[in-house]
Amino acid sequence: MISRHALAAALVLLPVLLMPLPARADVAAGERLARQWCANCHVIDGGSPTTTIQQGPPSFRTVATRLNPGELRAFLSHPHKPMPDLALTRAEIADLIAYIETLK
Repeated sequence: MISRHALAAALVLLPVLLMPLPARADVAAGERLARQWCANCHVIDGGSPTTTIQQGPPSFRTVATRLNPGELRAFLSHPHKPMPDLALTRAEIADLIAYIETLK
């Protein structure tokens, strides 16, 4: 017979077990975001940015080798000047990070 404690623990854990798994990040969507929003300032794939930036932000390849996914997530969630706040969704941030990670 199941003890009351085991039953209570199972009932507490049930919602956690029923939560959907997070969706996988979409590398292709991340690349599209990078080309749409980031390529004006950053070199995203070895090409040149379309505008000249006085100080020059780091390339995505540099970002990929210097920041881990958690650091990227924190930065993209709360960017600082001169980077604009693009108000990316969590899914967009995950997609962009997935793309950046492919550049290592």
